[in-house]
Amino acid sequence: MSQIEKQLEALKQEANNCKNCELCKTRTNIVFSDGCSNAPVIFIGEAPGQNEDETGIPFIGRAGQLLRKFMFETNFKDGDFYIANTLKCRPPKNRKPTKEEKAACCNFLEKQIELINPKLIVLVGSTALESFIDDKKLTITKARGKIFEKDGRKFFPIFHPSYLLRYHSLEENSPRYLFKKDLETIRAIIN
Repeated sequence: MSQIEKQLEALKQEANNCKNCELCKTRTNIVFSDGCSNAPVIFIGEAPGQNEDETGIPFIGRAGQLLRKFMFETNFKDGDFYIANTLKCRPPKNRKPTKEEKAACCNFLEKQIELINPKLIVLVGSTALESFIDDKKLTITKARGKIFEKDGRKFFPIFHPSYLLRYHSLEENSPRYLFKKDLETIRAIIN
């Protein structure tokens, strides 16, 4: 086990004992991360859903399966990515995380980013975008596919795969088409 893996494991244990907000009372499991500790890219989503809460693994429900399907179709390998969320615990009924909940959990995510030190941080959906890019007028539709730089880090917003569950077309400029193009761009950046 590498030094980074040991530090991430210690951080995960700290998160397991976290009582920084009320979500600790309703969680089944914390959902810390999945993927490689020396990955060149971190995908950051909103918060765990029911499937994630039950298993402790991020992005494994229907939306997560779609994300992973598209990632592997665009030649991502297991060692290429690390996945986390803005929250480690599931909000009741999968509601959007509050600012207070994100603030209570941000130290874990910031430490994960610091330890992995990726080339690129992919912001999956509007909640992740809002958590890192402070611009109230910026929507995920306007931001997706563009690189934002902040505090020496590169951020790349993409649609949340749950949005794609409503759109099945792969025709040019459809949400799925744009999503796949964005993943191809991410692949090119990390190569």
